[in-house]
Amino acid sequence: MNILKFFTAGSVDDGKSTLIGRLLYDTDSILADQLEALQNSNRKNDDGTIDLAILTDGLRAEREQGITIDVAYKYFQTEKRKFIIADTPGHIQYTRNMVTGASTANLAIILIDARNGVVEQTIRHSYLVSLLGIKHIVVCINKMDMVDYSETIFNAIINKYKILAQQLNLENVTYIPVSALKGDNIVQPSANMHWYEGESLLHFLEEVDTDHQEALTQARFPVQWVIRPQTDELHDYRGYAGRVLSGTFKVNDKITVLPSGASSSISKIEFFDNELKEAIAGQSITIHLKDNVDISRGDSIVNSSALPHDTKLIEADLCWMDSRALDTSLVYLIQHNSKTTKCKISEILHKVDINTLEKHSAEEFKLNDIGRVILKTAEALSFDLYNENRTNGSAILVDSRTNLTVGALMFRAAVE
Repeated sequence: MNILKFFTAGSVDDGKSTLIGRLLYDTDSILADQLEALQNSNRKNDDGTIDLAILTDGLRAEREQGITIDVAYKYFQTEKRKFIIADTPGHIQYTRNMVTGASTANLAIILIDARNGVVEQTIRHSYLVSLLGIKHIVVCINKMDMVDYSETIFNAIINKYKILAQQLNLENVTYIPVSALKGDNIVQPSANMHWYEGESLLHFLEEVDTDHQEALTQARFPVQWVIRPQTDELHDYRGYAGRVLSGTFKVNDKITVLPSGASSSISKIEFFDNELKEAIAGQSITIHLKDNVDISRGDSIVNSSALPHDTKLIEADLCWMDSRALDTSLVYLIQHNSKTTKCKISEILHKVDINTLEKHSAEEFKLNDIGRVILKTAEALSFDLYNENRTNGSAILVDSRTNLTVGALMFRAAVE
């Protein structure tokens, strides 16, 4: 069954957790013990109904403050599709948490409080959606029950958001008026908004097409393990195990191994105990080549007709995730798929004020800062641009002193 991964973003009290709780509750996706705990909870809405936000507010601090701090993952399914939801925090101090939760999503739900319209945090969340290259956006204008289900207010918010979407080059934006508290247009169409002719949120999520495979021509396979049993039975066995990042590999395809540049062709593709004629993105396989090529963990097997960039100097967007500021004199580790090498940030090009979208020069990066940098790696990386191939266009920075992930990178250009 097809899986849709999506995340929610919105300002504090816009109703993200309540919306997810409503989706789970109205689709009967809550276990019996969870439902009992929910009904016995002291947290109630003003009208005495169950506070569905409890379903995603897992941390004690979240329950006490009524806010989202960490990323909460929830799972449910309907007859048409399986869903993985990331409930991400909206507050600016948890930007790194939002980036983490959104990094693998196919779709973003941006909540807007109908009473407040487009606010500063809406701009910030929309910028992050644009930065992360998420193709499908649903703008849920929530709390319509608190503005008398006004079509005029709904249309005014749409008109204002369209200006922002155009500025950020956001495409495939869908607008749905909802009330997470009352259940309007979440699972079932609302009887209170006859003027709205679109579908409910759940129906849209079930039908939206995110199954198109990105970067079909860019076949990428980072080698995770070289299999050489060297037993009497398998004396000549040489396989390269890993996961297909993007594109398709077929038997007899001409391939190039990077960074060495060696060429060969595929003789066999194994999937567990079976042999495949072709392998697609997401499959974990073992590739055999017709020639004996020197390949190690961290190397990449790619189709020869569409080679990636292969360089030591890269321009990238950086989201800083550590409480300690970026130190440009320090040597960090960069992990790009299965390859790890040393690197330094050689130049900070600019930082972005994610509340106004203005770019300005900077000499340092602190927690939750986002901007563009030039980095130099000790060994060449084989990568694609992030906007062309998300899976092969991203990496993480690791502080070798602490082994903590301190930054997320999105590659934007190869610097000649």
